[in-house]
Amino acid sequence: MAKEVEYLVKLIVRGGQANPSPPIGPALGSKGVNIMQFCKEFNARTQESQGELLPVQLTVYKDKSFTFVIKTPPVPLLLAAATNLKPKKAGKKLAGGSPEPNRRKVGNITWDQVKQIAEKKMPDLNAFTIESAMSMVAGTARSMGITVSGTPPWKS
Repeated sequence: MAKEVEYLVKLIVRGGQANPSPPIGPALGSKGVNIMQFCKEFNARTQESQGELLPVQLTVYKDKSFTFVIKTPPVPLLLAAATNLKPKKAGKKLAGGSPEPNRRKVGNITWDQVKQIAEKKMPDLNAFTIESAMSMVAGTARSMGITVSGTPPWKS
């Protein structure tokens, strides 16, 4: 018999650096989760992704046990890293971009870089082909004010 789910908690945590301080402690403590057990498991599973911001989807069951799934980093962060953009400090923005993406461009990437990002993000995207994943990544780049140079590989 399957366990009954009580809560779904979504967090963004730096790989290998989970600790019981805010925001993790209050978010999980209020749900009755053993915070130290989560931190130890998360840090053990994310040693190779040290310092990257990773989305985590935590499922808490009625008996206060839990499971969690670690996703790939958000596309804006991967694009910012590829173009050497500095993350914004103010607010809760995850990565920098242009305040006017249709007028002021802040970076430039190639279709090869788009393909690398799409391949890394493919397990979490709602896409069946690499071309559609590349199209999604390119759309995010455009909305951030990053130009994608060249022609898409599927048009040449």
